[in-house]
Amino acid sequence: MSAALEAKKPVHAINQCSAQETAACCCIDVGTIIDNTDCTASYQQLFATRSEAEAMLADLTARARKAESDPCLISSQFAEQADGIELTADFTFCCQIESINFQLGLR
Repeated sequence: MSAALEAKKPVHAINQCSAQETAACCCIDVGTIIDNTDCTASYQQLFATRSEAEAMLADLTARARKAESDPCLISSQFAEQADGIELTADFTFCCQIESINFQLGLR
């Protein structure tokens, strides 16, 4: 094949894979995405009453307990706002996949 024709050949993504990509188009090794650097899921929402916010925290805590393999660290706070009570909570799991499972369960 001549150099001119070789230069016009399309370049396919499968031929340009880096070390962290697989040989299939648009695929990346899971370890590139899930690398245990983000094990915390955060939640924030405004509620009309404190009892509604507390009920949501109880529900979220129960869901976190179902997703955990080791105890999940849960920190939360309630803040009074002009139009209700704001719940802010962080759920820190022992690994990132548990955090992802917890978040997917909330959808």
